[in-house]
Amino acid sequence: MNNGLKKYGFLLIILFLSVQGQAQCAMCRAALESSDSGIKPEAVNDGIVYLMIFPYLLVGLVGFAVYKLRKKKTAKAE
Repeated sequence: MNNGLKKYGFLLIILFLSVQGQAQCAMCRAALESSDSGIKPEAVNDGIVYLMIFPYLLVGLVGFAVYKLRKKKTAKAE
């Protein structure tokens, strides 16, 4: 197993393990504790995790685009 594959496997494991964490900021927690509207904290946590996917996805896509451009540039130079 090469080193790059080990790195990607480790990153995937960390990504999937971090999804189970409690993702609630202090302001959201205070709003949920003080409101009697019946909003479930689990729903708020799921919404926060859902919204955090997009910044990571954008950074990943930009990184992938840069990687492909550099790979194409080095292939042209050879």
